[in-house]
Amino acid sequence: RDFFVEDLRSIEGVSCVNPNGAFYVFPNFSAYYGKSFKEKVISDSVSLSDYFLDEAKVASVPGIAFGADDFIRFSFATSMDVIQRGMQRIKDALAQLN
Repeated sequence: RDFFVEDLRSIEGVSCVNPNGAFYVFPNFSAYYGKSFKEKVISDSVSLSDYFLDEAKVASVPGIAFGADDFIRFSFATSMDVIQRGMQRIKDALAQLN
């Protein structure tokens, strides 16, 4: 959890609080709304979750499902290796946005 939260916070424009219970983080990615990749505009948590799945091969749940469209939900109920590789793919995907 600590690694995931700190790595998310290291991304410019992303904020994330420490979860207290479950195996999920809920970072705010709204700073990336309005950016685009290959003519696809990231306009909300659904389009960002789709982008992460398509381009980074990382599954997430759009925050709108929880009434918070500025956020994306990720699970960290996996190995540290998988989390580290996933985080690198997220960072690489975000770097491709214009």
